[in-house]
Amino acid sequence: MATSVPSFRLNNGTTMPAIGIGCWMGTVGGADDVREMVEYALKIGYRHIDTAWAYKNEVDVGKAIRNSGIPRDQIYLVTKLVDLHHGMVQEAFNISLKQLGVDYIDLYLMHWPQAKDPKTDRTLQPSESPTFVETWKAMEKLLDTGKVKSIGVSNFSPKNLDILLPHAKVVPVTNQVEMHPLLPQLELLEYCRTKGIVITAYTPVARGSPDLFEHASLKKISARLKCEPVQVIMGWFIKKGVVAIPKSANRTRLLQNLTHVNISEEDEAEIDAIHKAPGMHRSVLDYHVDGKVFGWTHEQLGWPFNKDGVVV
Repeated sequence: MATSVPSFRLNNGTTMPAIGIGCWMGTVGGADDVREMVEYALKIGYRHIDTAWAYKNEVDVGKAIRNSGIPRDQIYLVTKLVDLHHGMVQEAFNISLKQLGVDYIDLYLMHWPQAKDPKTDRTLQPSESPTFVETWKAMEKLLDTGKVKSIGVSNFSPKNLDILLPHAKVVPVTNQVEMHPLLPQLELLEYCRTKGIVITAYTPVARGSPDLFEHASLKKISARLKCEPVQVIMGWFIKKGVVAIPKSANRTRLLQNLTHVNISEEDEAEIDAIHKAPGMHRSVLDYHVDGKVFGWTHEQLGWPFNKDGVVV
């Protein structure tokens, strides 16, 4: 079992630890919970922290970093631009920088391609300004400040990357999406590989879904390798060159998530096939409402889901 976490080289020459700690606590805020989680995560060896302005916990993540005593340059810190701020990228970035209490951010992501009107809270349609192409061009300018090392996107499909990339001077270093063996994103993964974009997986253990953790293939592999199923899943991500950012307030699971086993190509293929059973190929998140996610249809987002988040 491997306790050291490899790093993946990004298209701009920087590197990102392959396993990080996600800071979405299931509700906006988190305060002491997220601070304690991040402090403990750093203590046991995590060096990649993923948060967002929308989580409302940047201040507490920053406190945890300072309380850890670990030099800033040994921590890979990620935060994200919220939909309300697409028209004020520089200002929004400065707010996050101040809330985190750091001099620079390693990676700044466009959290979703959708923008909102900050005056009315209305979700703008893809053709309305600021479009995600306009937002990306504003994010590219952040690199000139020296206060962010890399920029990327989140929740982008091949469809929307095909719209973005012809206008981009800087190719996103990563695309952060929901990914786990029930939603393995194999086509997106191959697409991003051809563009030099590393995938980062959020919800990487499918929220502990019994459909995944009780699956015969996963149980068989973990029994053979004498480890926990989650350590097989982490090995699956690393085998694919995908960064995973699980989160847990449970200290035992935090340690299990950090470790991984090296799996074979045969193991990888078995895990790849888990989603193929009827009804298994799906999102495990609850933001799919009547065929929309945060105001855009699945078609606009470029995702092949039905109204309930099942891949069709």
